[in-house]
Amino acid sequence: VQLQASGGGLVQPGGSLRLSCAVSGFRLDSYAIGWFRQAPGKDREFVARIQWNTGFTYYSASVEGRFTISRDNAKNTMYLQMNSLKPEDTAVYFCAARYLDAGSWDSWGRGTLVTVSS
Repeated sequence: VQLQASGGGLVQPGGSLRLSCAVSGFRLDSYAIGWFRQAPGKDREFVARIQWNTGFTYYSASVEGRFTISRDNAKNTMYLQMNSLKPEDTAVYFCAARYLDAGSWDSWGRGTLVTVSS
């Protein structure tokens, strides 16, 4: 099982960025794939998740309405479109997989850094 996040960078407040998570090594239709983030000195927090087979999505209150999670079946890739970015969105973003969208998040990829600053 492999997950690889990419697409981080420096963006100004109010700007947009799209993260990608390439997934391989398992049947995606039995999993939910999610995004988490960890800011300096803070605990890791849930951002959003998507059930691969149904497309059902769920967001944390802090990003709902600004971020959109999606997936591309043909590319086995998940995306996080982030709009109206705020300095408090600055963090390392990770993607993870959870079997049948229940229990613990078992598989994690390396993170990608997003910095929102003027």
